[in-house]
Amino acid sequence: MLETPNLKISIIIPVLNEANTIARVISTARNAENIEIIVADGGSSDGTVEIAQNRADRAISTAPGRATQMNAGAAASTGDILLFLHADTLLPRGYDSGVRQALAAKPSSVAGAFELKIDGRRLCLRLVETGVNWRSNFLQMPYGDQAIFLSSATFDKIGGFPDLPLMEDFEFVRRLKKQGRIEIVPQSVLTSARRWQQVGVLKTTIINQIVIIAYFLGVSPDRLAFWYKRQKKNSSEN
Repeated sequence: MLETPNLKISIIIPVLNEANTIARVISTARNAENIEIIVADGGSSDGTVEIAQNRADRAISTAPGRATQMNAGAAASTGDILLFLHADTLLPRGYDSGVRQALAAKPSSVAGAFELKIDGRRLCLRLVETGVNWRSNFLQMPYGDQAIFLSSATFDKIGGFPDLPLMEDFEFVRRLKKQGRIEIVPQSVLTSARRWQQVGVLKTTIINQIVIIAYFLGVSPDRLAFWYKRQKKNSSEN
């Protein structure tokens, strides 16, 4: 396995009102060699932009929508490798070596992601982690909270993230699989348990599976996004 340490990594973080998390996320990502950090804000009103301007290499403003924000961040980047990081997810120590090694692992390796660890103690969260990591390693289907990365050339080749209100990372990975192998780094990112805590672990899992099945059956992403947001809102009100 040949690592290429000269390749610059651009870390792109889409944000919307993440003042409570973004400083730590950026600080953790800083512990690496030859990187840049770009925060793509979708209209925050809580001080997120000011924090990002002080800590990131670049903070840009875009229209809201994770796909739009990530594509804008990629367009503003200067790195050979793009890594897309959620604003509530911490990268592991030595992640930069893991990224470069994964992309150099095999001639067919076109992208990668990390295993998932959820920041919570409940046993049901360990079961979620097991399922996610099994799916990632055996089906090569990581999701956005696993810090997906790829070369900027491959990103341009597949046209970036599709302009969808939901399932943009799912469709992005499906397109990547057609290009080659997606490597899973045997280190874990640490992601917040907040979405499982807000809605409930079982209900979150069921909602996610319904959305995936409906997407495969041809239900429009706009309709899925409307239903998904309504489910989250109803759960938070209960």
